[in-house]
Amino acid sequence: MFTWLKNLFASSAPAGTRFEPVEYKGFYIIPEPGAEGGQFRLQGRIVHHRQDAPREYRLIRADLLPTAEQAAELMVSKARRLIDENGERLFD
Repeated sequence: MFTWLKNLFASSAPAGTRFEPVEYKGFYIIPEPGAEGGQFRLQGRIVHHRQDAPREYRLIRADLLPTAEQAAELMVSKARRLIDENGERLFD
């Protein structure tokens, strides 16, 4: 009777799910979807390693998606665009 509801929750990854970092043009994109009201907020980090120390940029957007996987995928896409547009200026 409530199969559709059960399938909805079964397809969503738990909030603690870890996603592998994605390397892009010398930067590492680390998706970290946040559970919020039954959906997942697009968020994560962009990390760039320099000789002195790693630099980190937190990316948090208003986008809410039904699964952690979708939020992670969109986060990687938006992070790539930010890197293309800003490069190392992202950390200024």
